[in-house]
Amino acid sequence: MSTAPVRELKRSARLQISRGMKTVLGATILLYIASVFIAPTSVSKVAQMGMLPFAACLAIIGLGQTLVIQQGGIDLSVAGAVSLTVVIVTWGPDRHDDRLLPAVAAAFGAAIITGLINGFLITKTKLNSIVATLGVNALLYGVMMALSGGSPRRTTDRLSHITNDKILGLPHSIYFGVFFTIVVTILLKRTVIGRRFEAVGANPRAAYATGLKVVRYQFGAYVSAQILYCAAGVILGGVISQPTAYQGDDYVLPSVAIVVLGGTSLLGGRGFPAASALAALFIKQLDMFVLSLGVPYGVRTIVISVSLMLGIALYAVNWKSTNFSFKKRDRQLQPI
Repeated sequence: MSTAPVRELKRSARLQISRGMKTVLGATILLYIASVFIAPTSVSKVAQMGMLPFAACLAIIGLGQTLVIQQGGIDLSVAGAVSLTVVIVTWGPDRHDDRLLPAVAAAFGAAIITGLINGFLITKTKLNSIVATLGVNALLYGVMMALSGGSPRRTTDRLSHITNDKILGLPHSIYFGVFFTIVVTILLKRTVIGRRFEAVGANPRAAYATGLKVVRYQFGAYVSAQILYCAAGVILGGVISQPTAYQGDDYVLPSVAIVVLGGTSLLGGRGFPAASALAALFIKQLDMFVLSLGVPYGVRTIVISVSLMLGIALYAVNWKSTNFSFKKRDRQLQPI
């Protein structure tokens, strides 16, 4: 009996490093090298300890966006979801530690409801994901304004300790980011549900023909994404002592950018959550690098937008088949 199939099975079972992971890892290393020589203040201990918790929050949000993009959609309700969570976990307890747990439970309950609404609008009413999630985002902001009037209160001491206390010199928020990245990666890459999830995203019609519950997986993507947004919002509410009511506004474009930079196709299918999480570190360090150079906020936004375009160009364009020759082609002789 040939052992070739066995070798192939073992090879496929190994954790392979994706092209996106290699690209983002190389870019991150080069960025840190450039930061050391050009903007050394951006790699100081104080700067890194201030940046890494926000990179962890962006990574968790990017994990949720990865799941949605794997199903061929884009979730623009990120801003409203994160902002509403921050308001609930700060406004609800009103600096009383004993009220924190009910507030966190309420935030996750709201996240699940939001995910169900997104899933229903996209799968049942066949609305475009951008249109549906943009409308839900406006709804979330309306609820947030009704609850707080646009002015959340200071975070509780318990939530601040949960997110900001350190283990081995690193804040808990960083470990939360690593934890969620590992969990999502294992569920996607090492379980039957994860493989079926990717199959549904790659070709819903073929998945339906094989008996997979396509709508169930699409619903699961939007609900799981909202749960991850909520987790990031809770952590963000503890990292910042007095967050604003619009804390999620800065995460919409970066959440899409890190997914694209991580190698996940905007058309759906296979996803690379670990690469997306690493891309969050790249984006935040890039932001810190540009900030250290003293450029205005508008330039920082342009840099992130350019990163998104480069990511799309890197993975979506077949450069080998692209002809950049400007020479005139020889005219073929026409038969008389």
